[in-house]
This record gives sequence, structure tokens and C-alpha cells, in this order.
Amino acid sequence: MTEAVGAAVDAGAAEVVHRDGFTLRLDNFEGPFDLLLQLIAKHKLDITEVALSRVTNEFIAHVKAGGEVWDLEQTSQFVLVAATLLDLKAARLIPSGEVDDPEDLALLEARDLLFARLLQYRAFKQVSGWLAERLASESLRHPRPGGFEDRYATLLPEVRLDLTPDQLAALAARAMAPKQAVEVSLTHLHAPRVSVVEQAQVVVDRLRRARTLTFRALTGDSPDRVTTVCRFLALLELFRERAVSFEQLTPLGELTVRWTGADSGDLDISAEFDEPPSDGDDDDDQDASAEPVGASAEPVEATHPEEDDD
Repeated sequence: MTEAVGAAVDAGAAEVVHRDGFTLRLDNFEGPFDLLLQLIAKHKLDITEVALSRVTNEFIAHVKAGGEVWDLEQTSQFVLVAATLLDLKAARLIPSGEVDDPEDLALLEARDLLFARLLQYRAFKQVSGWLAERLASESLRHPRPGGFEDRYATLLPEVRLDLTPDQLAALAARAMAPKQAVEVSLTHLHAPRVSVVEQAQVVVDRLRRARTLTFRALTGDSPDRVTTVCRFLALLELFRERAVSFEQLTPLGELTVRWTGADSGDLDISAEFDEPPSDGDDDDDQDASAEPVGASAEPVEATHPEEDDD
């Protein structure tokens, strides 16, 4: 605590006392009062060798020499620093060790409180100096008054509302009314460009003629990818009806399709891929949408030039 107070005295008290020109003349020291504080703080001068009574007498003589006008701030600063020096000297003279006497404990607490106040005084002094510098620098600035000048204030047109309160309330109610969400129709997305039922007719006709074909041969003349997908879906429907069988010897190898159905007759191929999805359709409706594929379908040109003899 003594070192902290010494630093505060060195940086704060010496700064505020040096301006008054107060000079001490003691047996072991002669010079400015702030120099005495600096020497004591840096332990270059023993506080016990300084006669604080003579320091006080010197300051009183200095004040009297100034006339009837007293600098109250300067006097208060001297009293504060002198009290701190007095407490430092008392602490040096008190023998070290544990203190059991309540009176001695109270004195030590008072000393610590005085040290804390000195540090607080130093902080406030530095802040006040900074504020004084800011006020001095900002005093040269003159802000422009706010608002429009008179010649520009009249240029703004007067706001006029040609609405009655009832009309304004009606507009607000209409603007804040919940709007019905617009439902975007998706029917055009489900309109197939290629019919699965029609491609099933092509696949059935070719397999009945050739009996066995590869998937590559069945889709070799597809004009686009959609047609290829539709023919693949048609094969899945035929497999579900047990009209075809598949064989693939290696993974991702050539897929061979064999016809295992009847050589004539109709096959019911579901048209669910050709219709947009609808809510609440029953199984009966889905079965009703199936169309016969087979002999009743129009003949489709096959990829093989030869024709069946039957």
C-alpha cells in the first residue's frame, strides 16, 4: 500500500503543487515541495528525517505572504498531501507485527482509507484535466443551428389529405385485410408428352414378334429420354402382369427381355402415369382407368423387317 501511495504522490501530488512555487528550506532538504514528495516516494529520502511541522510552518508562511486572497484549492491539496505524509511517517514509526489493540486497528484502517482517497483524488484530477483540455479545444468550434433556413422552409409544399377519417380507416382496413393465397395450378406439369400406354403397345407388339429382345433394342429408336423412360415403365407394368421376364448376367450389364405372355389378347396396362394425381381417388377408379393393350391396339411399326406368318 505504501508503494501505491508513493506512486500516486509521485504522479499526482507533485503535478498539482509545483505550480504554486512553494519552496521548502529544511536542515536536510531545500527545494520545491514536489521534489520532496518525489524523493520520499522513490525512497531516496527517509520520511522519518523530515520535520513535517516545519513543512507546515513553511506553507503557512507562504500562504500569508500571498496576501488576503487564499487559493482554497491549493490549500486543500497541501492539507491532503501533508496528511498522507504524516500517516506515512506514523506507519514507519509504529513497530511491525500483529496489532491487537482496537485503537491501533482503527488507526490503520483510517490510514488505508486515506491512501484510497489519495488514489481516487489522483484519478479525478487526471479526468478533470482531460475535460479542461477538451473544453478549451471545443470552444473554438461553432456548430451550425439545425433546421431549414427561412428561404428554404417555405419551399416545401403543404401536406394535404383529401380524405375523411372514415375513408382513411376504410383504406387501412383494406390494406391490412388478409389476402387469399393464390393457388398455382399444376395440371400442366402432369400432361405427359409421351403416353406410357402407347409405348406399352409398341413394346408388346415388338416382343410378340421377336419373343426376345434387349432393352437397348427396345429403346434404340426412342427420339428422346422421356420416350425411353416411358418404355421402361411399360416393361415394369408388363412384368407385374407376368407378361415378360428379365435376365441380366452381370451387374449393370445388358438387360434381356423375354416375352412370356399370351400370343394374342389384350393386357390391362394402368394409365396412372398418364394422369395427374388427384385427391381421394379410390382403387376402383384407378382400376377403371386401365386401358387394354394388345391385339385391339393399332399395329405399330416394328424395328424388325420380317413379319409373323400367323
